[in-house]
Order: sequence, then C-alpha cells, then structure tokens
Amino acid sequence: MQASESLSIWSLIVQASFLVQAVMAILLLASVVSWVMIVNRGMYQRRAKRLYTEFEKRFWSGIDLTQLYKQGNNRANAGAIDGVENIFRAGFKEFSRLRQQGAVDAEAVMQGTERAMRVALAREEEKLEANLAFLASVASVSPYIGLFGTVWGIMNSFRGLANVHQATLATVAPGISEALVATAMGLFAAIPAVLAYNRYSARAESLAGNYETFSEELSSFLHRKLHSNVA
Repeated sequence: MQASESLSIWSLIVQASFLVQAVMAILLLASVVSWVMIVNRGMYQRRAKRLYTEFEKRFWSGIDLTQLYKQGNNRANAGAIDGVENIFRAGFKEFSRLRQQGAVDAEAVMQGTERAMRVALAREEEKLEANLAFLASVASVSPYIGLFGTVWGIMNSFRGLANVHQATLATVAPGISEALVATAMGLFAAIPAVLAYNRYSARAESLAGNYETFSEELSSFLHRKLHSNVA
C-alpha cells in the first residue's frame, strides 16, 4: 500500500525536481488554454455554418436585395452580424454607393463591389481560422517539451545513483516515473490539439469556400442587375 501511494501521480508531481515541475506547469497551462480555444472554435464554426445556411435561404428566396440589406441594419449597428452576411452587406453597400454616382461606369461599379467583398471575405476567413495557429503550435511542441522534462528527470535519477552503493529497480523507479509523467502530460496536451486543429482547419476551409462561392454568385447577380438597368 505504501509503495502504491509513493508512486501515485500526485506524489510523483510533488516530488519532481523544480525544472520538471516547471515543464509540467507549462504543459498544463497549454492544455487548459487549448481546450478553451477548442470549445470556442467549435461553437463559432457551428454558428457560422448555421448563419450561412439561414442567410443563403433568405438570399435565394426571391427577396429584394435592398430589403434584405435593410433587415440587417439594426443588427449591424449592434455588431450582431457575422459570417456571410457581412460579405453581402459590404458588397451591396459599395454597389449601391457607386451606382448612385452617375459618372461611374458599370465596369468601375463592379470592380469596386468585388474589391469590397474580397476585403470582407478576407476578414471572415481570419475569424474562421482564429486560434488555429496556437493549436498547431501546442500539437507540435508539447511532446518535445514533455520529452525535455523526461530526459532531465532521468538524468537526475541516474546522477543520484552515484551516491547509492547498490542500485535496484526500487531505487530508480520513482525518479524515472516522475520523469515519464512529463511525457504523458505532453501527449495529453498535444493529442486533443492536433485532432482539433485538423478538424477545424478542414471546417474553416469548407466554410471559406462557401463564402467565396457566395461572393461570386452575388457578383454575378449584381452584374446582371446593373446591366439590365443600364439597358
């Protein structure tokens, strides 16, 4: 019973050297922060997907685009609009502004509209990919940080053997065990981060592709609308 207590996870952490404890603390902090970001990214991307589906239905329902734009004014003023609707509002706002200037030709109107949508699209892509770089860093670096703590702990264990006349497994087991805890914590931090990064990167790429497709469709729609009015 005493042996199992002496080799419990908590006792190994407490009895570890200061450097190994510092490594464990860094890995624990990285794990906590990455889990916060994992939850945040999951909620944001699910919301972005839902908003995209809802707005696309409204857009293709046959509603007048001016009315659709006005419907979002209050939410836009409150900062409650996100995702693909921001791209629509940026493009349609610039389209309406340039079209009201009689001296601007049709080609210049479309160029300005497409430029505004590209800027809005870039901003929305940044939102989709936010925090993914940190998750990638945790996924790639954590195992090496844990391995560093393990190597250091094992070195200390073998250095301690110099003062022992008879080395046994019971002599080195606690030191090696506490060192291996650092590797385990590195993997504990890295595995969820790499899984989340792969999943959210793919989802962000998919949503960004949907946004880009919508931008092209809106550009084509506005181009037809503009030339039909000119004709």
